[in-house]
Amino acid sequence: MSEAIYDEPSKEIPILVTADVVVCGGGPAGVAAAIASARGGARTVLLENQGCLGGIWTSGLLSWIIDAGNKKGIMQEIMSRLDRRKARIPSVWEDFTYDAEEMKLLLEEMCVEAGVTVMLHTRVVHAAVEGARRLSLAITESKSGRQAWAASIFIDATGDGDLAARAGCRFDLGRPLSEETQPMSLMALVAGLDPEKVAEYTMNGVSESPRERLLERMEKAGHRPSYASPSLFHIRDQLFALMANHEYGASALHASQVTKATMHARKELHRLIDGLRSLGDAWANIRIVNTASHIGVREGRRIHGRYTVNERDLLAGATHEDAICRVRYGIDIHSTNPEQGNGFGDDGKKSLPYDIPFRALIAADVDGLLMAGRCISGDFIAHSSYRVTGNAVAMGQAAGAAAAIAAITNVLPQHLNGADITKALQRLEETN
Repeated sequence: MSEAIYDEPSKEIPILVTADVVVCGGGPAGVAAAIASARGGARTVLLENQGCLGGIWTSGLLSWIIDAGNKKGIMQEIMSRLDRRKARIPSVWEDFTYDAEEMKLLLEEMCVEAGVTVMLHTRVVHAAVEGARRLSLAITESKSGRQAWAASIFIDATGDGDLAARAGCRFDLGRPLSEETQPMSLMALVAGLDPEKVAEYTMNGVSESPRERLLERMEKAGHRPSYASPSLFHIRDQLFALMANHEYGASALHASQVTKATMHARKELHRLIDGLRSLGDAWANIRIVNTASHIGVREGRRIHGRYTVNERDLLAGATHEDAICRVRYGIDIHSTNPEQGNGFGDDGKKSLPYDIPFRALIAADVDGLLMAGRCISGDFIAHSSYRVTGNAVAMGQAAGAAAAIAAITNVLPQHLNGADITKALQRLEETN
């Protein structure tokens, strides 16, 4: 049966603003890109679909930041400012937990201080390309209707590569051939726990094998989670974050599948917490305070760029002259097929620290477009490593600094002087 079609009448769309740089997506990569761009002297607009900045950090309640310790500049500034708010708990490793509500406020303050124009509740739905390949407009939908945003340079930090795809860029998705993607996970905040009594179950580093201990408790309560390595993170006081869910086979590109995954995940989380509470003792008062307003998506589009970060780079510990980020996190593939396990692994491959080159942030098919975060150009194996948010911030910082230079000097990103980008990044690193 063919789909019914509605032929929407054409209409004029107001171009709301002309900026130097428009950043689409206000997650860790997008916020860093917008701040870096504005600090570089560019008139910068940041468009975000959710009602807060931070993406997976805030609306996704991730609460755990990985591979941030060697990232200078904006990432270090965020860490320092969280510390001043007493809103961060370092682990015995370099990873750390943070208070998502404090993070929301901090990111807004940093954007306002930098002079970024922020628009929340605004989703990118289309793009306009001039001539053969120059991106000229990002088109959005919001309570204000359909609007267009003009800029000299655009940055796609949507995670799923929405702007790039709508501009006609090619992309890859999931594993080669099968296109199986890593599962989604819905985070939850839980309260009613005594930190000392559950310390051995948390990921903050005070005991060995906390995941295994937590799994044993859940199974004793009669429930085996869909994620075989459930993780509990201490945030502050009696507040914790829980990741215990895998949603397999759901595509981030289809709203119906994201909806089904979200509802299924929320039901599972409540069942798991009810089970833990039934154990009594340390778990007697555990309750869900909040589930994330957006399910955590590990994998969407990987947009084709002028370089593809690949498995060989990871295995060899590649270095690049145009490096903008050194990744130290290993290969981390959450099972793409529950019949082959429901944990995580590395497909039998071991990576070394490696560089992400600036070329991987430059769209191959459209001019005037950069990417930052998990939608940059990379293969399946590489993506499983660089996708974590400490790296996303570093990529955003580099994209924003480069975008400002490109816009102000009227030069396309691929023609920028590498030394100028390096100097701009050094200035950002010195701000902390």
